[in-house]
Amino acid sequence: MRRSKPQPIRNKLDLTDRIQVRLIKKRLKLSDTELSAIVGRIGNSLAAISKEATLQWATALAMPAEVPAAAVIASTAGDEQTTTEAEASAPSS
Repeated sequence: MRRSKPQPIRNKLDLTDRIQVRLIKKRLKLSDTELSAIVGRIGNSLAAISKEATLQWATALAMPAEVPAAAVIASTAGDEQTTTEAEASAPSS
């Protein structure tokens, strides 16, 4: 008797399938620990995993590195302008 091979559910991640996990990690640029943490937190839905990975990337990009205070920026801009004006007015002989 012929039995058809059970088809996997297309919108769920099967963590026991190494190939599927490897492809998802590569596509979403996640590590093993990041992927397992996301799956443990929100479930194995591919759409939810993709959405969470995108959210993680967005929050990582939104956090700026140390930005100097406005006073430091203003003083630096003033120094550059003064230097440029001094060079322009000085004779070049």
